[in-house]
This record gives sequence, structure tokens and C-alpha cells, in this order.
Amino acid sequence: MWTSIEDSLCDLGESPFWHPHERALYWLDIPGRTVLRTRGEIGSPTATVERWALPTEPGCMAPARSGGLVIALRDGIYRAREWGGELVAMARVEHDVRTMRFNDGKCDTLGRFWSGSLNEAKDRANAALYCFDARPDTDISPTISSMLEHVTTANGLAFSPDNRTLYWADTAAHVVRAWDWDAEANTLSHVRVFQQFDAKPTGWVPGTPAPHYDGRPDGATVDASGHYWVAMFEGAQLLRFAPSGERVAAIAVPVQCPTMPCFGGDDLRTLFVTSGRKGRPADELAQRPASGTVLAMRVDTPGLPVNFFED
Repeated sequence: MWTSIEDSLCDLGESPFWHPHERALYWLDIPGRTVLRTRGEIGSPTATVERWALPTEPGCMAPARSGGLVIALRDGIYRAREWGGELVAMARVEHDVRTMRFNDGKCDTLGRFWSGSLNEAKDRANAALYCFDARPDTDISPTISSMLEHVTTANGLAFSPDNRTLYWADTAAHVVRAWDWDAEANTLSHVRVFQQFDAKPTGWVPGTPAPHYDGRPDGATVDASGHYWVAMFEGAQLLRFAPSGERVAAIAVPVQCPTMPCFGGDDLRTLFVTSGRKGRPADELAQRPASGTVLAMRVDTPGLPVNFFED
């Protein structure tokens, strides 16, 4: 059964992760330009949510091994050594910040920070997936590399537990692709369509039946068994897929627009899901008042621990 985290309301929640040292959930409000985190035991009467205002829209973030966060803002990747601390630019990319910004991303198990971009105009598939490597034990200086291209809205990034498969979605195209991934060499090959979803029916109204519309693939995560969990924006559900691509579960959520799942809690068996409410119809928000909050539910299969940024 889903519950909403108290005081977690956002315009568009994204990029959640469970910080095991702080026993806290972190997430972002992208249009609200805010980092949020829980303080105290979630669900207890003394639990609170802290907010940290940012100068531009954050797309994604990850905890850093040496403390603080790495955050992808509109124009580049920044480092904050502590909560609310100074944001120091570490890498920038050559995209037009008037219409392009960073979006979904996370770290891999080797401590590299991956972040995809998004074309807000949605008129061209000119977004890309970048990998930022700042590990101190490598022979290269901090380097940002374009790994994949030709999407409109980068989303759904996830890595298999064995570091052999990378998943990446283009929300606007309703598709999730998979690549063979050599984590050590950081090379991608053998691209294939992992899931292709039907487009939104013409004239479809949220809340009405649409048997062939699951929603659009948004953020994703992988559990300890290698299953891929993806939030289906406008679909009011999470879908779980086996590594083979077989759909094994559809989990309804009490919001029309879930945005990204993650696993947390001490045993990694609490499933958290962020959601959005900005721009949604008033009657939808009245019927689904949890929209924009973070939802939580206990599950049987644990997730994987968050990967830390290494610098």
C-alpha cells in the first residue's frame, strides 16, 4: 500500500536516492529549483523535509564519496561539498541553455556520473547522454564524454547488477533501449529496443480508459535481481521488466504522473517514487491529491545501494 511522505510536495519531483550514511531520502524539484531531503525517521511525528534552493533547474544528482553532492544543473555539472554549500562548476557541455538542460542521471558502480540532456522545445532529437569521470586514481584529468545521442528527452538510465547492460530511454519516442556495456572500458555496443510503448492516443484525456496506452517511460531503476523498474509518466503505474524484456508486473500508483523510482531503507526494500503535478489538469489533481508527493511502499525484492561519485 502506498503512502505519501509528509511535506514532500513538488512541482516535478525527480532523481531520488537513499543515502545510507544519513538514512535519508534525497530528491529534486526540477522547476522548483530545489534539492530536498528527509530528516529523521520517515513517517515518524518528528520527521521533517529540508529544502535547498538552487540557481537553475537541477536535472539529476548523486552523493559523493568524500561528502556532499554532484548535481547536473541547466548548463553543466557542479559539485557541492556540503548541504547548501558553494556550487563549483566541474564540467560544461555545448548546448543552448535557452532550450536545453540536463535531465535524468546517476552514478555507475565505478563512481562516474552520467547525465542525459533534454530538448525543452521537443522539436529535434538532439539530446545526449554524457559521462563525467573525475576519479582521482585514473590517468586522465576530469573528463566529460558524450556516450549516446539522438534523443529528445533523456530518461530511464539504469545499469544491470553485473555491469554488463546499460538501459536508456527516450521519453518522447516512448522507447527504452539497452546496450551491452563494458564498465571498465566504458564502451557501449549491440543496441536493441528493450521496450517500445504505444504513443498517446489522439484526443486521450487523463483518467479515461486507454487500453493501448501505458504512459511514457520516465525515470527507472534496477533491483537486486536485475529487473528494470520504470515510472510511466501519465500512465499512473510502474512497470517491472525481467532482463529478457518480459513484463512481470504493473504496479498502480495514486498519481497520474510518476517520474522515477528508487529503493531505500536499511534493507533497500522500501520503494520510493517521485511524481509531478506541474501543468496537470485541475480535475486530475483533485482526484489524485498525492500528485507531486513522494510515494513509498514496502516490496519483497530489494534494490541496489546508491552509487557514490568518486572525486
